[in-house]
Amino acid sequence: GCVLVVSVIEQLAQWHNSTVKAAMERLCNYIPGKYQIIHHIIDREMNADVVCHSLKLCKQDPGQPLCHLYPPPKVRKHSPGLFYALAHAGQKRQIKSFMGFSSVCAFPLLANLCEKIKYVMRNKLPFEDFDGDKFSTFPTLRGYHWRGRDCNDKNTTVYPGRRPDNWDVKSDSNCNGIWGVDPKDGIPYEEKFCKGADSQGVMLLGDSAGAHFHIPPEWMTVTQMSAKSFANLPMAFTDELDWPQFSEITGFLNSTIGGWTDSLYLRLRRRNRCNHRDLQNISQNGMLTAYLSFSLARNQLLDNPAIVIYATIGNDVCNGNRDTLAHMTTPKEMLSNVVQALQYLDSHLPNGSHVILTGLVDGRFLWDNLHDRYHPLGQLNRDITYSQLYSFLDCLQVSPCSGWLTPNETLRNLTSERALQLSNVLKEIARSEKFANFDIFYMDFPLRQTAEEWHKMGGEPWQLIEPVDGFHPSQIAAALGTSITWQKALHEWPQVLGKENPFNDQIEAIFKDQGGH
Repeated sequence: GCVLVVSVIEQLAQWHNSTVKAAMERLCNYIPGKYQIIHHIIDREMNADVVCHSLKLCKQDPGQPLCHLYPPPKVRKHSPGLFYALAHAGQKRQIKSFMGFSSVCAFPLLANLCEKIKYVMRNKLPFEDFDGDKFSTFPTLRGYHWRGRDCNDKNTTVYPGRRPDNWDVKSDSNCNGIWGVDPKDGIPYEEKFCKGADSQGVMLLGDSAGAHFHIPPEWMTVTQMSAKSFANLPMAFTDELDWPQFSEITGFLNSTIGGWTDSLYLRLRRRNRCNHRDLQNISQNGMLTAYLSFSLARNQLLDNPAIVIYATIGNDVCNGNRDTLAHMTTPKEMLSNVVQALQYLDSHLPNGSHVILTGLVDGRFLWDNLHDRYHPLGQLNRDITYSQLYSFLDCLQVSPCSGWLTPNETLRNLTSERALQLSNVLKEIARSEKFANFDIFYMDFPLRQTAEEWHKMGGEPWQLIEPVDGFHPSQIAAALGTSITWQKALHEWPQVLGKENPFNDQIEAIFKDQGGH
């Protein structure tokens, strides 16, 4: 984090031909809120690695390599082998107060709030949920960006996805916007338009790819940086740097991060307008099959069936450990984890639901298409490639995937081999296991088809990967993946998608007449 911030400051000074102090003031004016940064250390013409070691924000543990993103500089008046300079006593006093900021949760007034936020993130439940039904009227902190928006947060029996209460004659019990009685014939709208319409929700149990992890490249590309670049920063952080509202499975808003939004939810909604708001994205950054902590909001007796996408596409083979192969999920562990999760789903999903298991991705695509390209941090001076970034993260043991983000071709191949073994476990589960309340299907992660489709559209493979982390699927990849998944379902599992509601146009017409949307 320190290396990133200092790199941006140094590049801002270079791009605007200003002092480092002026560059920091410029950055602080861009970012919501005010932050004090020590500037006189950076003025010494040291690169970001040296500055961050001087600030004690980076360190070298005994017996561990010295991790650096930039080449070691030659520091005058010091031996050539010395990589970083120690700050003098006055700087140390400032560093101490700077470091204390990271312990903000230690303050008594904030301790309870911090614990509540940790609980929300750990359990994937809305921070603001007054009636406790797991749905919220607040967008972030696991609110309606992640689950359908609650339409009455003071009534635990009102929430998206439930079957209508008495055909919603008096109020909208399932938040799909359809309620009341048609004055022409006295028939409730919900009964007229949604009875027998195969209404169903869509749920995702996934990892950071499913949550749609994204760090905006304009946050660190100084040639594009302005106050507008950081306008979405508070929202991004309270959504854990995830953007589920634009994601492949549960996206429902027009994308503001490039590309376009196309999702399984939107297509199901277009197919049947009664499915409005019935979505749940229960994904988490770093999630493994062994730790899928379910917080599904589904009542087997009161709610509609659902399509559940079970997709942990990489974390079972991805970790930041030096001996990465030893820390990968084994086929035996995968079988146990997934069967246990499916048994949980069988005890919670209404009858008539569907579960789709998604295979793991072949992550060799990442190195093959990115390693020699310049990272956003390296575009100004053409000095940081993705290969350098991967090595830096691997040295820090925080690489999102040491097995794929490596120059070691043998290791990349072994990682893909394990991923294929785990995908085969999922395929066999879908073939052989039977459950009372849902049928089960398997599909490969559609990376190859996505790349082929994007190539036909004139795109380049690297554009399918998030530019900042160099690891996750981009917004373009998410939208194209939706189209491929939908076509497969239409041709191979038409029963999963339900029938098209013939009353969709009438529903929309009534909404427009009443001034709704």
